[in-house]
Amino acid sequence: MRLVISALSGALFGLGLLVSGMTDPAKVQGFLDLAGAWDPTLIFVLGGAVAPMIVAWRIAARSRRALTGASFPPAPAPRIDARLVAGSVLFGAGWALAGFCPGPALASLGWSGVTGLSFTLAMAGGMIVHARLAARRSLQPA
Repeated sequence: MRLVISALSGALFGLGLLVSGMTDPAKVQGFLDLAGAWDPTLIFVLGGAVAPMIVAWRIAARSRRALTGASFPPAPAPRIDARLVAGSVLFGAGWALAGFCPGPALASLGWSGVTGLSFTLAMAGGMIVHARLAARRSLQPA
């Protein structure tokens, strides 16, 4: 059941990205281009994602188990630290420069050619390097 829900969720997410045009780097960069030909479409896409999630979070808060029968993980501590800020800056800079973030990059692999593939490979490489550095840091004594 978990695989079916995951596949349906991923397909719905990818379809939403395709329909909204968020797999087109020029569209994302147009949103970030406040001095030029600004494209406000991304605001509606974000609103269309956040609104149902607010409802889903409220339902999940009242539920004991997910649809798969698994328990919900505990909510993370709401803290802003250097890692969060640095990660947000890196994410935003990469998104602005490339016009891709992880979801749209994967959704566009079928048509984006070398650009999308190179971004996705670089993104995967960055994730691997981060995981190895984080593992190395956790093994060092404090």
